[in-house]
Amino acid sequence: MARGRFLLGLLSGAVLTGAVGAGGLYAFGGVIGPMLIGAPAIPKPPPVAASQASREMLADAAARVAADDRQDFADAERGYIATLADPLIRNDKGEVVFDLSSYDFLKNPAPDTANPSLWRHAQIITKHGLFKVADGIWQVRGFDVSTVSFIDAGAGWIVVDPLTTVEVARAALGLVNQHVGAKPVIAVVYSHSHGDHYGGVLGVTSREDVASGKVRIIAPDGFMEHSVSENIIAGPAMGRRARYQFGLTLPRGPEGEMTSGLGPGLSRGVISLIAPTDIVTKTGQTITIGDVVMEFQVTPGTEAPAEMNFYLPGKRALFMAENANLTMHNLLPARGALVRDAKAWADYLTQSIRLYVHKSDVMFAAHGIPRFGQANIAAFLTSHRDAYKFLHDQTVRLMNAGLNGPEIAEVLKLPEVLAKQWFNRGYYGTMSHNSKAIYQRYMGWYDANPANLWPLPQEEAAVRIVEAMGGADAVMARAKAASDAGEYRWAAMLLNYVVFAGGETKPARDMLAGVYTQLGYQSEAGTWRNIYLTGAQELRDGALKLPPLGLSPDVLAATPTAMLLDFAAVRLNPERALAAPLTINLVLTDREETHLVTVENGVLIHEEGVTDPAAGATVRLTRMDLLATLFAGVAVETRSIASEGDGALYGRLAGLIEPLDTNFNIVTP
Repeated sequence: MARGRFLLGLLSGAVLTGAVGAGGLYAFGGVIGPMLIGAPAIPKPPPVAASQASREMLADAAARVAADDRQDFADAERGYIATLADPLIRNDKGEVVFDLSSYDFLKNPAPDTANPSLWRHAQIITKHGLFKVADGIWQVRGFDVSTVSFIDAGAGWIVVDPLTTVEVARAALGLVNQHVGAKPVIAVVYSHSHGDHYGGVLGVTSREDVASGKVRIIAPDGFMEHSVSENIIAGPAMGRRARYQFGLTLPRGPEGEMTSGLGPGLSRGVISLIAPTDIVTKTGQTITIGDVVMEFQVTPGTEAPAEMNFYLPGKRALFMAENANLTMHNLLPARGALVRDAKAWADYLTQSIRLYVHKSDVMFAAHGIPRFGQANIAAFLTSHRDAYKFLHDQTVRLMNAGLNGPEIAEVLKLPEVLAKQWFNRGYYGTMSHNSKAIYQRYMGWYDANPANLWPLPQEEAAVRIVEAMGGADAVMARAKAASDAGEYRWAAMLLNYVVFAGGETKPARDMLAGVYTQLGYQSEAGTWRNIYLTGAQELRDGALKLPPLGLSPDVLAATPTAMLLDFAAVRLNPERALAAPLTINLVLTDREETHLVTVENGVLIHEEGVTDPAAGATVRLTRMDLLATLFAGVAVETRSIASEGDGALYGRLAGLIEPLDTNFNIVTP
């Protein structure tokens, strides 16, 4: 059953989230991704040609690409040394976790089924192999959504951001050792608290070497808290929505997924995590590793809650983490997250420019490609900073003039001086999506119009709107006319009403799938393309029934028990809880922890380090027993659990926790 499979994800070495293959999703630290091998086969979409309207809409993008000076291509290829002879990176079972050849279709000219600007961008970010960035600095790019950097510290390698999974990180280290010279790893740097920047750590070092002091792990203040907490509570919903953002169930190709817009697709290996040994707490802090001095700039609340850049004075090199990319980034990922602060992002870029640009000859980052030469670095960071600042300031100006989120998104555009820079284009985040995020950050979901204060829910509204417009056939006729005219946004709204009004909706679903396909073909953002094409896929074939999500064992081990009890609280069935109030002292015997759990008034409250002598029971168990019985539906009587007081009380608590459904509908009722 679902809860049992969830436990497998929590407890097994081949975890559901972040594990090998194609089935569950992991959701933590801003990276939602790899699916387990053994999932249902991805259905191949029917061939859908680009419409005349789509081809016409993409003419401007084609002209912009035709005028490209190709400098980004030159920078992407600069310093290339080699790539893997075998393009298939496999796990220990021989299963493929990443196929370097899967983007070979991008070697061809852009077809009608893809935005030429996104196609150009995808060609750059999928260039794979080992590259020399500067004397003593190398990168492996194209092995994962992120890049991994290797800094020669004399006595060994400093590895910066070891990718998402163990297998690809191991392959990257092997490549640099093969072509540059074998050295031991003596330090690993996590630039920030997202899984694609630490998950491969056990591919480049071991727990034993870290424990013995041979290898240092350096991370920003707050790293451990945020690396495990960002998506725990809302993980199931985020994981489901991530299928859309990353195109995880789409076939890769010119009619399907062609990167996330930030980098190649996510690798599908094993996620790992080792806690930091060194914490960076302030800008200007220095750490010396071997013969390399690293000076750090902390940038909390930008792309991640815990993030940092660093400068290498001995190499005149600046590392910008994920704060400066080859694309406008997300202020609010489509999968969901707390809204990021565009103003803080711009302000920290201003600080980076002031502190480091005048003494930097090369800039490299956690995604994308390096920048070479002080003038180029200054121009890049200044323009990138100004794009985020313009986005923030003008959204707020229009907000204060009375426009709501959708109205702002419709009119707000970067000035051409900023928009013409490829790295400010919306391949991952977009002006439309980000301006709505800024509005949400300041104003919330409500736009102040009383009609939107208490609207009807989606399905009820759809029934009434379709009825008011003359019935489903009349609405579909209007939608077809809109689609034939290339008015796909309006057609999508109309058809969505028909689908959610219920009844026999296959003709509407098929027509809407065609509309979403055209919108996907037109999209410059890799995220938008994936969202539209995944919507089309699920309208045709339904949602793939994937296993529930869980956490990798390393992340699970780092997750405080209090956070797990928070997760239990948001899965409490309120009706059953109202009928069964209880108070339990939990004693975790293997962790020497106590937690007082109270269920009353339909809510679960827990207090760490507290016991109540009047509690209905004191339950002694290991944390593994807690996980098995609360989250996996394992019968309490099958575990070695000791109870003082009401022996049935803990079983009642476990029965209040609902199982997960990670395959809920999105594009259908």
